Amino acid sequence: MAGWNPWHGCHRISEGCRHCYVFRMDSHYGRISDAVHKNRDFDLPVRKNRDGSYKIPSGEEVYTCFTSDFFLEDADPWREAAWQMIAQRQDLHFLMITKRIHRFGQCIPPDWGKGYPNVTICCTIENQDQADFRLPFYRAAPICHKQLVCSPLLGPIDLSPYLGDWVDRLTVGGESGSEARLCRYEWILDLRRQCMLRGIPFRFMQTGARFERDGRVYWIPRKFQHSQAKKAGLDYL
Repeated sequence: MAGWNPWHGCHRISEGCRHCYVFRMDSHYGRISDAVHKNRDFDLPVRKNRDGSYKIPSGEEVYTCFTSDFFLEDADPWREAAWQMIAQRQDLHFLMITKRIHRFGQCIPPDWGKGYPNVTICCTIENQDQADFRLPFYRAAPICHKQLVCSPLLGPIDLSPYLGDWVDRLTVGGESGSEARLCRYEWILDLRRQCMLRGIPFRFMQTGARFERDGRVYWIPRKFQHSQAKKAGLDYL
């Protein structure tokens, strides 16, 4: 697994952004997240070592643009060059998560067609309002590999109008950080049920910091949020 952040910084656009980890980290280091800039590692996918081999070796999954949004308006001048590198490195698989799937149609390269086979685009939804807004765009978009990410999960979500065999996987998680909003176990279970009815792989990624189960609210330290989710044994397929 490799990481590639061609640009850094973002702008909040929905409730899921309120306690964004990027803003939280930048605040800790005195950086302004709204000041979007292209990173020095912009060309990382095509950089080579002295022996001529790529710095990111063949076969890696590349977590792409995890300190911004690949479809951010500010990145419009840089995205074409980023797509060209992604197209060049067909031996890598690029995974990106977006809250701006509504901009997808105006941000793809001319040769996109039905999608690049080496790209997974995940659409994140945090509540019912965003599910109803984003998923019609996402379902219709020509993308080879699609995954839904309900994180931070801020309420119950009915995905039944949208789920189908076009979804590769659904991942769910609560919110982290000292100001984290509540995530309820019953919401997780219901999303799992919806996935099981459609035969869609389901992953419970993390509990979040404030997690309610059976009427009791737990404060879970960051280092245990993934392991506690795994212990629940809810992953499906």
